[in-house]
Amino acid sequence: MSFQIRNKTFEPVELDVTSFMNLMIVLVPVLLLTMTFTQVTVLDIKLPELAGGYSSSGESQPQLEVEITDAGFKVFYPQNTMLSEIPVIETEEGVSYDYAKLSLVLQEVKSQISDVQDILILSAPNTDYQSLVLTMDTVKSYKTTVVASLVEIELFPNISLGDASVKK
Repeated sequence: MSFQIRNKTFEPVELDVTSFMNLMIVLVPVLLLTMTFTQVTVLDIKLPELAGGYSSSGESQPQLEVEITDAGFKVFYPQNTMLSEIPVIETEEGVSYDYAKLSLVLQEVKSQISDVQDILILSAPNTDYQSLVLTMDTVKSYKTTVVASLVEIELFPNISLGDASVKK
């Protein structure tokens, strides 16, 4: 079917999409292969209760605390009684926190006070986000091998956050 506009005749043109289809056949698998798959994980942080517990009875509840400083970790139980000081370790990339040592210290604490579920993480204002999240993962649980399978053992699942500069 042709049509005419001002003495010009136009013939219908057939679209050639072969080159576009070839491009899509190559592009789609390449994009799928280069796409990174991410896993979103949510860490549950408990807020302190407003009423009830030890606070309403006037007694102070012993609190397990991990303080993140530039020099490393400090573990306190009860408040202001330091159990362990874990210095940062030197690596090829620079200095980093010793999460393995922190996990071992907390495993020892958990074996002595098995009924405690709460932990308070105090961080300095200049603590980076990744260090804070890795610390939260470390205090929450640890992995161990039991009967030839890797299992995750719970340490202190009820995590609260605080500012280390307020403590002083």
